[in-house]
Amino acid sequence: MTISDYNFAGKKAIVRVDFNVPLNENGEITDDTRIRGALPTLKKIIADGGAAIIMSHMGKPKGKVNPKLSLGQIRAAVEKALGCPVSFAPDCAKAQDAAKALKMGEALMLENLRYYPEEEGKPVGIDKEDPAYEEAKKAMKASQKEFAKTLASYADCYVMDAFGTAHRKHASTAVIADYFDADNKMLGFLMEKEVQAVDNVLSNIKRPFVAIMGGSKVSSKIGIIQNLLGKVDKLILCGGMTYTFAKAHGGEIGDSIVELDKLDVALDVEKTAKENGVELVLGVDSVCCTGYDFGTFSVKPGAQTKVFPSNAIEAGWDGLDAGPESRKKFAEAIKGAKTILWNGPAGCFECEDFTAGSRAVGEAVAQATAEGAFSLIGGGDSVACCTKFGLTDKVSYISTGGGALLEAIEGKVLPGVAAIKG
Repeated sequence: MTISDYNFAGKKAIVRVDFNVPLNENGEITDDTRIRGALPTLKKIIADGGAAIIMSHMGKPKGKVNPKLSLGQIRAAVEKALGCPVSFAPDCAKAQDAAKALKMGEALMLENLRYYPEEEGKPVGIDKEDPAYEEAKKAMKASQKEFAKTLASYADCYVMDAFGTAHRKHASTAVIADYFDADNKMLGFLMEKEVQAVDNVLSNIKRPFVAIMGGSKVSSKIGIIQNLLGKVDKLILCGGMTYTFAKAHGGEIGDSIVELDKLDVALDVEKTAKENGVELVLGVDSVCCTGYDFGTFSVKPGAQTKVFPSNAIEAGWDGLDAGPESRKKFAEAIKGAKTILWNGPAGCFECEDFTAGSRAVGEAVAQATAEGAFSLIGGGDSVACCTKFGLTDKVSYISTGGGALLEAIEGKVLPGVAAIKG
């Protein structure tokens, strides 16, 4: 069942959204992107003559009530954005009366799902090493099913529209689907777009296919890199990963970030790329600094910056961005691509002094997109780069899911999708 084909008239739909929006100290929303992303699905339900029961998590309350993470703080903003009355249930597991009183054309928002440990389904207050852990885990899984069953009892149908949590088998993202038949559970519009975007870069590939993987650590991206090496034509590895690869070949990297226990992994990646006929593109020079504060994303007073070859950085210098030759190399590799995946920056873009590498990558992706490529941008930092450089409207699709997107690219089945599609 697709949401486009479903008629919500006279029905109550319980919708899992991702309203884990950032708030300031006054509880005010500082970025409403996630709310706006869910509006097409919620408005479809209301426009059909149905009623929407909205559920989400906020932050990490770890199974305990935390007023600072209450969804009640955003009820008014959701009501304004949705354009219909939105009531609030202060206890998501005891909302039977509120759901029953809900009228068609209106919405009800439940309190933070993660106030209940049953949402995530993890035993609390007991270590994994404890002999009683397995029993506690079984008990929690049983409780999770009951929690999901309670949530399902509020509605006639279920819509999964929270891609950011689709990689978790939580009560509201996957288990709840067991209590609806195939004709009454579906992906929302946002989820459909996300799944299609991933499919475009993993299955419906138009070549050349170029992937850009940035960020600080090889270890956090190795699963994705390995999966991509069987699919891409070119793989650009940038950011902090540069120095692990340089060190693997005996290079001097000064004080740059490095994973000394992953040098063999870097060499294996190079070997696999060669065996698969993949062009592996690494930076050749770096913009370095003698005093960078990673806590404040700023250059310390009196610090110097200088460009070094990425494998010949002097002691006391820290590689923080792709150098001018690397930027040219990356742009040339992206030119002419027909499918592009970008995850992770090329440097410490949070500081204006080290934005050039990420900007060069972003502008090259935008140019290729303008020439007909499909470009998928995923991961918080890559999305932040697009926003910072004014490129959000110049790429094909920006994913809302960080961890979920990465696991999908890695080739893993997402529980939140599998629960709907079977």
